[in-house]
Amino acid sequence: MNRAAAVPVWGLAVRVAHWTLAGCVLASLVLYQGGSWHERLGYAAGLIAAWRCVMGFRASAAQLRFGSFIRGPAVTWGYARALRRGREPRHLGHNPLGGWMILALLLAVSVAAGSGALYATDRYWGDDTVYAVHRAAGWLLAALAPLHVLGVAVTSWRQRENLVLAMLTGRKRPAAPGGSGCSPVPPGA
Repeated sequence: MNRAAAVPVWGLAVRVAHWTLAGCVLASLVLYQGGSWHERLGYAAGLIAAWRCVMGFRASAAQLRFGSFIRGPAVTWGYARALRRGREPRHLGHNPLGGWMILALLLAVSVAAGSGALYATDRYWGDDTVYAVHRAAGWLLAALAPLHVLGVAVTSWRQRENLVLAMLTGRKRPAAPGGSGCSPVPPGA
């Protein structure tokens, strides 16, 4: 990709939050048996997920708002059908399936962090239901994370664009004239 021709898509705050959250989730899954580091990582993941959810509704930057990349069922299924046929459109920001994956991951992180925080309180310590919810959310994250990575890999390959690098630099090649996608990030967002 010609760096000069690249356009900003994801701001620094989103990229730092993304990679920090990914690290917290991965480390929490490795440390699944609990302990102080598992708890600290869970609290950090919960705070990042909460920040991202607030930004999803209240941010001034378009690429942060859920409304800029969460699409309805008809558009999402249409994108999935186009993907299956090998004719999916390229999106400057998140594609419709990626948008829903973001919501699923944020929900799973929120439930895991919230139930883990509850479980650490005197009132819910040893509560089988809270523990079951926490464990289920953890297993859901363990399933969703590799699906997310697979989706990134497939989209990178199909669109001939390194999406991991884009999430590190915040930049992607511009949309083709008349192409779809979210608007670029304004400077400083």
